[in-house]
Amino acid sequence: MSSGPAPSRDLPIEAVLPTLATTLAACNACVLVAPPGAGKTTRVPLALLEATWLDGAKIILLEPRRLAARGAAERMARTLGERVGDTVGLRVRLGSKISARTRIEVVTEGVFTRMILDDPELTGIGAVLFDEFHERSLDADLGLALALDAQGALRNDLRLLVMSATLDGARVAGLLGDAPVVESEGRAYPVETRYSGRDPNQRIEEAMTDAIARALRADPGSVLAFLPGQGEIRRVATLLAERVDDTTDIAPLYGALTPTEQDRAIAPASTGRRKVVLATSIAETSLTIEGVRIVVDSGLSRVPVYEPGLGLTRLVTARASRASVDQRRGRAGRTEPGVCHRLWAEAATSALEPFGRPEILAADLAGLLLDCAAWGVADPTTLAFLDPPPASALAEARAMLRVLDALDADGRLTPMGVALRALPLPPRLARMVVQAAARGRAREAAALAAVLVERGLGGDAVDLGDRVERHTRDRGQRAQDMRRLAEGWANQARGFAAEPTGQAVALDEPGPLLALAYPDRVARARGRDGEFVMVNGRAGRLDPALALAREPFLVVADLVGTAANARILAAAPITLDAIEALFPERIASVTQVTFDKGARALRARAQRRLGSLTLGERILPVPADAESAVILAQGIAELGLAVLPWTPALSQWLARLRFLRKADPAWPDLSDDILTATAGVWLAPEIVGRASLDAVTADDLGRALHALLPWDLRARLDTEAPIHFEVPTGSRIALDYDAEGGPVLAVRVQELFGLERHPAIAGGRVPLVLHLLSPASRPIQITRDLPGFWRGSWSAVRSEMRGRYPRHPWPEDPVAEPPTRRVKPRGT
Repeated sequence: MSSGPAPSRDLPIEAVLPTLATTLAACNACVLVAPPGAGKTTRVPLALLEATWLDGAKIILLEPRRLAARGAAERMARTLGERVGDTVGLRVRLGSKISARTRIEVVTEGVFTRMILDDPELTGIGAVLFDEFHERSLDADLGLALALDAQGALRNDLRLLVMSATLDGARVAGLLGDAPVVESEGRAYPVETRYSGRDPNQRIEEAMTDAIARALRADPGSVLAFLPGQGEIRRVATLLAERVDDTTDIAPLYGALTPTEQDRAIAPASTGRRKVVLATSIAETSLTIEGVRIVVDSGLSRVPVYEPGLGLTRLVTARASRASVDQRRGRAGRTEPGVCHRLWAEAATSALEPFGRPEILAADLAGLLLDCAAWGVADPTTLAFLDPPPASALAEARAMLRVLDALDADGRLTPMGVALRALPLPPRLARMVVQAAARGRAREAAALAAVLVERGLGGDAVDLGDRVERHTRDRGQRAQDMRRLAEGWANQARGFAAEPTGQAVALDEPGPLLALAYPDRVARARGRDGEFVMVNGRAGRLDPALALAREPFLVVADLVGTAANARILAAAPITLDAIEALFPERIASVTQVTFDKGARALRARAQRRLGSLTLGERILPVPADAESAVILAQGIAELGLAVLPWTPALSQWLARLRFLRKADPAWPDLSDDILTATAGVWLAPEIVGRASLDAVTADDLGRALHALLPWDLRARLDTEAPIHFEVPTGSRIALDYDAEGGPVLAVRVQELFGLERHPAIAGGRVPLVLHLLSPASRPIQITRDLPGFWRGSWSAVRSEMRGRYPRHPWPEDPVAEPPTRRVKPRGT
């Protein structure tokens, strides 16, 4: 074979290929940074093919997606004048083409992970090239970590090349042991950027349709429009079809399409026609669509976010990173000068995150942990990751794999773990297929797994039963390929199947099968049409018009949205009998006592529960125990302390204590807030056996309150905050402790004659507020200074009162007058 094929055109990467070759001849690791359109994906593997150090071994080129892998393989094969499967081969989940002549294998990142796990020495492979590494998929990070480990321990001659358009080359070089960095200046045609802010009240589909229509009118050429997901793509395609002429083709492009449909989107427009390609982020890198010189960017991406606490990965729509929107913009200048329309204000670009978040920081790490265990590493953080996997996510994944019986206490693979590793499926789905195989339903489980892992297979109906049925009837090439693949999974699972345990259950429907994979996502209808709550506590909703919305129980496979507004995307019905047969050991029978606010009483129910779900219940008598008393006390407190049976004496007792607390913090704090918050502590012991508020008596309340006062303070209470105050006449008059200004003594003024000092309590520290009354018990003066009153205001009060009440004494000097409760005899 010649030293290498001549390039079809002068690509910018050609300038650095000699440097790259020299570098890899001297070093076993290198970083190549080259902008979009430089030609690194297709030119670098071909240029290295005849390197002396390769010595006839293969080159593995990793691509992030099947579309990119297929495109790269086909372009390199065309350059050589060959077909894919000759010198350049392809290894993906569907459609691998490899022969004895193959020297360059283009593989997806997930495929490479399985290759290196099956053969850690990478026998016959001389170099591994990680393309578009900036996308930072979990498979790419794991693949590089394992390759570095293999290189250090087994294959010092193995060359590793990390390639990217937008990447912190120095940081990656450090991970590779301070590997050299080769940079290509690249070449891109000028792209004019036009900004148009979007009305936040306008749906993204409408805004994008308007922007695409404007772009088509303003400039010639085909359009590449970036949207967050296939739902938005379908809706824009429908809206746009009504606004473009018959010379413009509309072509969706996303991962769930068949290869033929994807090829149709990538192919150049026919002569005299224009094309509008509506794409997800799948078209950001590794693709050149001939004729595209206009990009319309929504600025949005659909990204997976894993919630470890719920064991769910949900898709959320988020702002794209600055690196991502720059990549999209560059699509307009790949073959000629172009235009990029951005649906946001120019100033907002600087606020975007510099790079997308690496998947390893926001992903379900169960598969990674299982792969690391197969590699012989119980702790993945000991491997060389650019960003170490988060400890919390690892802990959640480890716990889940223990539940699946895939790992032992030391993190080693169990026999079940070996079985799950053998199936190229996520651990939960692998477990489903293995368990179903033990009951003779491996084929049905594998078919369901195929529909779940291969996007778009069987359509996009929410009911997974519909998808499986459509997939079964589909005679397309992709469907046939997936059926063959699923049959292989089923055969593998049969080899690992053990004797079934538990009750017999029919597994001929998707619901029970799905429950084997996702027992935490069994869901029950919540009363309102289309609303369900799952075992893990998460809620989701369905369109009430769907038949599934009327099912009492579902198993949820996928949902999207926030916790407060999650939409179920894929589910299957399941019966209560099937739930009970599948999870007898997880169903708990509990007695639940609750407080019914409307009835102001306790209610007791015997419930059978699976996690957060109540499967059934029956009414019981309320247990007369301490736990029920606490629930009643807390329920009463929520209604407010005023509903308790307060007597005047209890109200005064509490007011006296609160008065002393203000003067001295040694007294307990019995404020409303404290009593409400601690009702389960102080009230509950005295109401054991009571089942309602009406059954609580004043004596119960009194005992509960009095118990709050320590013995050493009880004697001081009557001394320092007496119920009554004895005035000079010997009358014992009740004090009012509820007044805001302090304890009040309301007394006829004549009963205080002869008193030189102001009355006080609390050991004389707190003066009483005197409400001085007329003989008719009407207020005539309020004072905190009785001697001052005698000396001052008394004269005016005396002048007014003596004419109104002539039979009562009104002496000029009240201090010298004896106190009295009597009136003067008639005639005196």
